[in-house]
Amino acid sequence: MEKSPMDIQETWDSEKGEENINPPILKLEKRHEDGRPNSDHSMSTTLLRKQSDLILPSKGLLQLFLTNLHEVILGTKLVVLFPAIPLAILAHSYNLGRAWVFALSLLGLTPLAERISFLTEQIAYYTGPTVGGLLNATCGNATELIIALLALRQKKIHVVKYSLLGSILSNLLLVLGSSLLCGGLANLKKEQRYDRKQADVSSSMLMLGLLCHILPLMFAYGLKPSLYSLSVGATLQLSRACSIVMLLAYVAYLFFQLKTHRQLFEPQEEDDDDLGNEEKAVIGFWSAFTWLVGMTAIIALLSEYVVGTIEAASDSWGISVNFISIILLPIVGNAAEHAGSIIFAFKNKLDISLGVAMGSATQISMFVVPLCVIVAWMMHIPMDLDFSLLETGCLAFAILVTAFTLQDGTSHYMKGVALLLCYVTMGACFFVLRNPIINKTSDSLGVK
Repeated sequence: MEKSPMDIQETWDSEKGEENINPPILKLEKRHEDGRPNSDHSMSTTLLRKQSDLILPSKGLLQLFLTNLHEVILGTKLVVLFPAIPLAILAHSYNLGRAWVFALSLLGLTPLAERISFLTEQIAYYTGPTVGGLLNATCGNATELIIALLALRQKKIHVVKYSLLGSILSNLLLVLGSSLLCGGLANLKKEQRYDRKQADVSSSMLMLGLLCHILPLMFAYGLKPSLYSLSVGATLQLSRACSIVMLLAYVAYLFFQLKTHRQLFEPQEEDDDDLGNEEKAVIGFWSAFTWLVGMTAIIALLSEYVVGTIEAASDSWGISVNFISIILLPIVGNAAEHAGSIIFAFKNKLDISLGVAMGSATQISMFVVPLCVIVAWMMHIPMDLDFSLLETGCLAFAILVTAFTLQDGTSHYMKGVALLLCYVTMGACFFVLRNPIINKTSDSLGVK
């Protein structure tokens, strides 16, 4: 049916009425389709383009910052502990109590230690495996190293020794024990196997470190009491010589791990799709480096609070400095290793879990401990490797139990139970030890 002229006019009027409803959009489109010049529209478009050119870079930087903030700060389940950082700074600034400063600083260090490990992994994606391995060696235990150096600067040698010893015990017994227990319970119907060659190399390095700790102890206690004044200086010299040997051994261990026998330390499930999806950088190199520097500075600040208030927290809580240094501080410093190792054990990737736990313990024993002795030597502070009889005995049993546990190449949850119970027993020992046993040679500040 054909339309009359009146119907056509009404249709045209209705279209004009719809045009008046949304005039900006439809009018511009109509003018553009009709081909009529629209100088106002062209001018506004040019101005908008110029303004967008000025706004886009700032929006790009803002978007980059928000993306990094989401990945670095909100990308961990420990995000709930980040408010403890400003609270610790406020508590220290307004003198709200040294015990509160210690507790808040300890809580704030927990997510920072985990994020340092994350940022180091992100940088390793861009630098390659060799430089990435060196970064893991230096930054993987950044919290323990910073706490030890700050305590060393304040001449709290017993805090340095106990915190480093506790980190070794925590990695060998708590982190590895939890991983074997959780992995065994999550894979009851599967036989969990791992390459024992990697565990054998780490165990031999830990045995060498144990020898370097036992020799100064036997040297100090093997002489007659009348020769104690002579044994102090000799023990210190022996400790420094052993520290140099340990550092050389660790350099050889890195060359062995990263160059000649890299295949022993690579995970066996690299063709797995889930693992391949995880091995991608989520932030840029310079973004990760900037966040790493900033978080390291915050860790140094909170570590200084911890070292300065540890005695006050011990007196306020009625807990010995031994227990705080050996048990509490390493749990905070090993938060990243603990979480990562358990996650890989759940996925039946024990090679990675062993690499995390045993590798971190080896770093502390063969790199951080001798490095502190050498730095103390440069600062004319008499720090030696004599960790006293009780602490050295616990270290020896922890290394022996771990070595025997990993000797057959298979795992089940009872091995994890055994390691965890050993850690609980040692923790109870240091908990009931109210007065810290400070090393005799550590208090002889007159020895250079």
